[in-house]
Amino acid sequence: MINALSLLVGWVLDLLLGDPAWLPHPVVGFGKLIAIGERRLNRGSHRKFKGALMAVVLIAAVFAATSFLLTYLVPRTSYLEPRTSYLEPRTILSLLISSVLIFYCLACTTLIREVREVFRAVDRSLEEGRARVARIVGRDTSQLSAQEVRTAALETLAENLSDGVIAPLFWLALLGVPGMMAYKMVNTLDSMIGYRTERYRDFGCWAAHIDDVANYVPARLTALLMIVSHRRSSLFAFVLRNGRRHASPNSGYPEAALAGILGCRFGGPHTYFGQVFEKPYIGDTCRTLTNADVLTAIRVNRKAELLMVAMVAMCLLLKTLC
Repeated sequence: MINALSLLVGWVLDLLLGDPAWLPHPVVGFGKLIAIGERRLNRGSHRKFKGALMAVVLIAAVFAATSFLLTYLVPRTSYLEPRTSYLEPRTILSLLISSVLIFYCLACTTLIREVREVFRAVDRSLEEGRARVARIVGRDTSQLSAQEVRTAALETLAENLSDGVIAPLFWLALLGVPGMMAYKMVNTLDSMIGYRTERYRDFGCWAAHIDDVANYVPARLTALLMIVSHRRSSLFAFVLRNGRRHASPNSGYPEAALAGILGCRFGGPHTYFGQVFEKPYIGDTCRTLTNADVLTAIRVNRKAELLMVAMVAMCLLLKTLC
């Protein structure tokens, strides 16, 4: 019951606030820990082993720390003790902490705001659009065309619906708030060191593989929810055909779903850390993206998010009843 209430409170907080710049965020702390570990361990021999060890230790530490925090606060009950009141201070404190952690793990509102601003910025000037999209993508944006800026923003919107909303909620349903927090560490590790560049190819190998496993089901579930929210069953075949074209085993599915909904094409060459990576195209229609497209994409994201929140809330309530 506490997790279901916490989910609703955390989700509403994300809808209202997004990620305020003034509010300390645990993912920033995750990033600092990863950066420190990478500087100290990503050198010499056995880099793959050291990268795997760092990833496993950090993920396990986040899960254990969150579990300890919530276990310590949640009231102890047993068949021999009277049922604990939901108005007890420790219960309320546990609810508040769980709600805040769930709020931190959801990233839909901020991303939607950023993507909107990218489209507005590129309408004003190409340079402003490039600078704005650089805030939400890892690739080099200095040479992107206006079309490529808009494409990059929409690709990120689709991919991060999975990484920033559906996957955290999936792990919340499966392993509770500790699992949700551990997933955020997995995702942060991948976003920082999970690249096939000379520097990270060995050290970040396991971080990337763990992220692939953690997102396997959520990525496909994201595509399914997008199709259901758009009410076009004909997109199933399109997603199955195009989703596997992506270099990532997961990212292609939500991107294919959005490309099919918008009738556009994603993919192509991307530059990371000075290296050009040729990514297969997802979709067949190369057309100019417009402001109407971003509005459609946002509407699909919100509907998919709402469906997932409802399903996870029901799942958490059923766990309570069982």
